[in-house]
Amino acid sequence: MAVDPLDKIHESVEKRVVEQTHPLQTIPKAKGAPGGKIPNTLLAVSTIAFLLGGLFSLGTLTFVVGGFDTYWWSTAQLGFFVAAWAGFHWAEFAVTAGWNFEKCSVDSFLLDNGAMYHIANGTALAEYLITLYFKPTLKSYPYVTLIGVIFVILGQLLRSAAMIHASTNFSHTVAFRKRETHELVTDGVYAWFRHPSYAGFYYWALGTQLVLQNPLTFILFAILLWRFFYYRTRAEENALVKFFGDDYVKYRRNVGTKIPFVP
Repeated sequence: MAVDPLDKIHESVEKRVVEQTHPLQTIPKAKGAPGGKIPNTLLAVSTIAFLLGGLFSLGTLTFVVGGFDTYWWSTAQLGFFVAAWAGFHWAEFAVTAGWNFEKCSVDSFLLDNGAMYHIANGTALAEYLITLYFKPTLKSYPYVTLIGVIFVILGQLLRSAAMIHASTNFSHTVAFRKRETHELVTDGVYAWFRHPSYAGFYYWALGTQLVLQNPLTFILFAILLWRFFYYRTRAEENALVKFFGDDYVKYRRNVGTKIPFVP
C-alpha cells in the first residue's frame, strides 16, 4: 500500500511539534533564541550542571575541613569562594527551570555574563592568591570571613527567594514590553526590598570578597555593582511606571532597594 506524501508530511510536522513541547526542551517560549555563545542543548546543560556540581562539592569539602596543607593555595576561604560561585550559577538555572520554565535556557546559568563579570572574578582571585603567597597574615582574620559567609548565604537566599516568588514575572533581562501575564509583585520579599534579586546579588558578591578578605576588590565590587544597579534600576523602573502607572509609583515611594546609594 502506497504512503500518501501528504500524510507523511503531516506526520513529520506533528512529530516536530511534540519534540518542541517536550518537558526537557531548552528553547524558551517567552523570548527569542538564547543569545549567548554556549550551545543551547541538553548536552551543554547537563555538562555545565555536572561541572558546577563538582566545583561546589570540592569547594565545600575544602571549606569544611579547613583547607588542605598539601598546597599553599588550597585554603578554606578559597574553597568557600569556589563553592559559592558554583552554587550561585547552578541556582540561577535551577530556580528558572523550576519556577520560570518559559524563560529557561542555557543562558539561565548566567555564565556568559559579560567580560567585566569574569574580569572582576579573576581580579578577586588574583588579589587573594598574590596576597596569600607574599603576606598570608593579611588573610588571617576569621571574623571577617565569618561575616562574609553570612552575607553570601543571606544574599543567595534573598535572590533565589525573589526569583521564586516573582515566578514568571522575573526575567534576567529588563523587559520593555508588557506581557498579558505580567503582574506587579509587591508582597513576600518584595514588601521589604524593591529589587530583592539585585540586593541579594549585591550582598552575595560583597560577601565573597569579605570571605577572601580582599580590601581592593571589595571596593572595586562595591563601585562596579553600585554603578550597574543604579543605571539598571533606572531603566527598569521607567518601564515599570509605563506598565503599572501610579501603582508602581506608590510602591516605589514606600519600599526602598536596600542597596547603598541606589534610591
